[in-house]
Amino acid sequence: MMTHRDLRAYLPHAGAMCLLETVESCDETGIRCTATSHLDPDNPLRRAGVLWAICGLEYAAQTMAVHLSLASGRCGQPRIGLLGEVRELRLDAGRLDEAAAPLSIDATRILDDDRRAMYRFRVAAGGREILSGRASVFLDYPHVNRSRVAR
Repeated sequence: MMTHRDLRAYLPHAGAMCLLETVESCDETGIRCTATSHLDPDNPLRRAGVLWAICGLEYAAQTMAVHLSLASGRCGQPRIGLLGEVRELRLDAGRLDEAAAPLSIDATRILDDDRRAMYRFRVAAGGREILSGRASVFLDYPHVNRSRVAR
């Protein structure tokens, strides 16, 4: 199992924007991470004290980023990706911060090549699905400002 401290080497995010806590499992096609940062009153995604369920997309995106880094063996050199198209998005709750249980974030790679990947994702808490869908990620996107991502 990989801890929050370990995860920082696989994400371009820094400080409180590193939302994931652990990697529970990972193989060639999928990953499961957990997080409790949705309960933190200082979560950087909160607006007016509320953490809306749509913010689960960022949890899913970070899970995908960790998987892509682990699959490519790029510890300490995370690939910068740009979340592209999101399809089949289903929101089954209004807020993430109302879930008392840790978040379980699953991502399954369904397509990839050198420059892009596509994943199915699911964010749940206590066995209850909060959101799910499919997302495309464009990798090593040339116009991403690395210094802005890491804040």
